[in-house]
Parts: sequence; C-alpha cells; structure tokens
Amino acid sequence: MTTDWSPLTDELALWRRDGLTLPLWWRDDDATAPTDALDTLLSLSEKLGLPAHIAVIPKRAAAPLAARLCDDLAAVAIVHGWAHENHAPTGAKKAEFNHPRAQLTHDTAQALDRMQSLFGVRLLRVFVPPWNRIDPQAVAALAAQGYTGLSTFTPRKSRCIAGVVQINTHIDPIHWKAGGGLHDPETIIAAIVTLLKDRRAGHTDAVEPLGFLTHHLVHDPAIWAFTERCLAVLLDAGALPCNLTTYKELP
Repeated sequence: MTTDWSPLTDELALWRRDGLTLPLWWRDDDATAPTDALDTLLSLSEKLGLPAHIAVIPKRAAAPLAARLCDDLAAVAIVHGWAHENHAPTGAKKAEFNHPRAQLTHDTAQALDRMQSLFGVRLLRVFVPPWNRIDPQAVAALAAQGYTGLSTFTPRKSRCIAGVVQINTHIDPIHWKAGGGLHDPETIIAAIVTLLKDRRAGHTDAVEPLGFLTHHLVHDPAIWAFTERCLAVLLDAGALPCNLTTYKELP
C-alpha cells in the first residue's frame, strides 16, 4: 500500500504560508558500541544532512564507540541514563530514574563523568533518562552536576526545568506496544500533523525543536525506510536541520 504523505505536506505548506520556522532534530537511543546498524544510521544522517544525536549508555560504552562518533562531525553524543537498568517497583512502568532510590543522583553524576572521560569536548551535556521517565529529585540535581539539557518524550510544558533546558522528542516510528516493528505509517503521519497543528494554534510550544526518536539496534528494513522517507519529507517541506550543539536555547 502506498503511503499518503499529503496530510503532512499540506500542513507544512501552512507553516510556510504563515512564515513559521520548524527546527527538526534527531535523537537515537541505546548506543554502546560501533555496529553495522550504527553505521547505517550515521550514513543516513549524512545523506539527509541532519545531525544524529546519539544517546549513549555510559556504563556499557567504551572507547571504540567514542572513536567512531568523534570521527563523524554530524554525530553528537548525549547521556542516556547510567546503565539502562529498570529500577521501577513491581507493576510500575519501566524506568531507571523515575523512582526515588539511594543511588539516583549518584548515577546521574557518574554518568556525566564517564561520558566526559570518553567524549571530552565533543559531549553535549544533555541527559536522556531511559524509557523517557525521570523523578523530580533527579531533575533537580542535573544543573549543579553540569548538565545543560534534558530530553524525554512529548511536547514540553516549559522551556527550562530546574536550571536545565528541556528539548524533547515527539515522533517514534516503532510500535512498542505491539512488540516492535513499524507502526502504521499513516497513523504516524496523522500524529505528526496533530503535533504541528497544536503548535500552529499555540496549544504547545512552537519554538521547541521537533524531535524524531529512533533506536537503531532494533530497526528492521521497514523502520529504516520509513525513517528516511519521513525525515526527507519534513526537510523537503521546510523543516530546518537542528544540531543541538549550536542551538541557541542551550547554554
């Protein structure tokens, strides 16, 4: 079945008509080592001209990954939790940092230390909590520890939270509730259009970069194909590639 992209291109035409700017950023989670899937992601990033912000799991990452990412000027390393381990109570949704525990702020601090030792000045000090969930206690500690940003999922309610800038992701092509694989493409397109309409109407923050979220290690050919096509449609229709290392909102 041919995917109908016209609802998205029609909405983006209204953005151009109204002189609105749509910064677009790409976040990819769960990197620990150089892999063929990571190479595919970085090649696609180069092809599209859209920087890839790679959320690296600090405890499990090592020098070969740092060397691979630092060799790519369009790859931006950010901090993905500490060990990507589930500490949620029984029956709660998975999370590493969404429930109070003794090591909570210790883990965010050691995550930044580990990542700085691997990436040095190439690290962007943005914290990405695994499963996109984080407790206020952990958020409150981030700025003092040296973080400048926080990224989860869904439109942000405020630009700055506890001294760090929040820049979230909003689009995820994977149908996690069905066990993986690509979600219905036209359902994803309809969701993106709703996001853009809400921004244009002033219901959500229209300045926050629109975030596309991927997980390269679990992509199948359909997810790769949709990711490439969706990002290309957004860029061709006027979205502006955003590299958070030079984005004006981050200190």
